[in-house]
Amino acid sequence: MTEFDPIHDRELHLIVARRELTGFWHVHPRREADGTWVIRLELPEAGAYRVFTDIAPRALGRTITLGADLAIAGHYAPQPVPAVGRTAEVDGYEVTVDGELRAEGDLLTLTVRKDGAPVTDLQPYLAAFGHLVILRAGDLAYVHVHPNGEPGDGITPAGPEITFHTAVPGPGTYRLFLDFRHEDTVRTAAFTLTAPQTVAHAHHH
Repeated sequence: MTEFDPIHDRELHLIVARRELTGFWHVHPRREADGTWVIRLELPEAGAYRVFTDIAPRALGRTITLGADLAIAGHYAPQPVPAVGRTAEVDGYEVTVDGELRAEGDLLTLTVRKDGAPVTDLQPYLAAFGHLVILRAGDLAYVHVHPNGEPGDGITPAGPEITFHTAVPGPGTYRLFLDFRHEDTVRTAAFTLTAPQTVAHAHHH
């Protein structure tokens, strides 16, 4: 395949994650003339990884996600999924998440602060103020959501809040990875949240 419709400024998004969800990379390979995609990626340690590609082949007319396993040879000890928490720290930034993960969908709001002050000058990254990838612990079910509104539309503020309408495939423990750009650097904030078993039916007697 060499004919693709762009998705958020790129023909292909490549996501690599450790199976335990303790490492995450969102990169953009280069397409060669023959349809091969190439990128150099230095993964820090041996272990089990999962690779995802988001593409929109022109012949298909919609976006699909393809996944494959990647094993890096060497000695490694499996790690637990990081503990549940609504605050992430990265490079002096603090990001908090409000809202619930639900199968029927809900609004997630991520708020970015730096040294305690709200960040109101987020920069567009891939035509959005943030990108959110959600992976379920265990089966690595994959959700990639783009925020409400877009830079330059005249109504979407450049922070501190980034909102996403998000639906997850079902109950479980999920790891959320938010890519955001500020002061010319893309950073990733990561969270672990759980999605409830089912919608509770009240008043069982």
